[in-house]
Amino acid sequence: MQMRIDVLSIFPHMFGSPFSESIVKRATDKQLVTINVHDLRDWTTDAHKTVDDRPYGGGPGMVMRVDVIDRAIEDIKGETPAYAKASVGKQNSKIILLSAKGERYTQQKAQELSKNEHVILICGHYEGIDHRVYEMADEVISIGDYILTGGELPAMIVVDSLVRLLRGVLGDDASSADESHSHPGYIEYPQFTRPEEYKGKKVPEVLLSGDHAKVADWRKKNAVSVKGE
Repeated sequence: MQMRIDVLSIFPHMFGSPFSESIVKRATDKQLVTINVHDLRDWTTDAHKTVDDRPYGGGPGMVMRVDVIDRAIEDIKGETPAYAKASVGKQNSKIILLSAKGERYTQQKAQELSKNEHVILICGHYEGIDHRVYEMADEVISIGDYILTGGELPAMIVVDSLVRLLRGVLGDDASSADESHSHPGYIEYPQFTRPEEYKGKKVPEVLLSGDHAKVADWRKKNAVSVKGE
């Protein structure tokens, strides 16, 4: 299965470097994922390409408009001719809004989302986003209990975490099966490589023994399982 990810942002150029390096680039080169970053201003209808407006009821800042975002989503899902050349079936699309108000993002959520054929990520900005966008999203995700300028950095994090879980992306598919947080509360065992001794600190003898059963037992004992997570 090839995954497709569409990102909606008012700062699409922010994504150029992160998506053209390392694992994400490898995945796109292998055609295991297609990533499209869209400028939300392409769906505005006025000469100034306005994506935000003042909040009803007053208050500071500007709020991103629901109509602009809705038009973008409808086009990307292939429900209008404007995006027919890259149509994706509605039933396969998962709409994710990045917001500090959302559910805390975890490795388990990444594993769940990586099974979708199509993910649409909406990056908020300014003072906030019209609440009706929250209602049209399938899920609202937060990467932590802090505030960022916009949803662009969280979207990059989500994309990276999803792409590396796709079959065939990593050199060894088992690489992602035994990592920290691959199971709730699990922290991976310590890893070592050359040199065998450095500044008086030595690699544990069992890892040099060649005894696979003893190595497996050592790793199991030195992995951390945090109860209650």
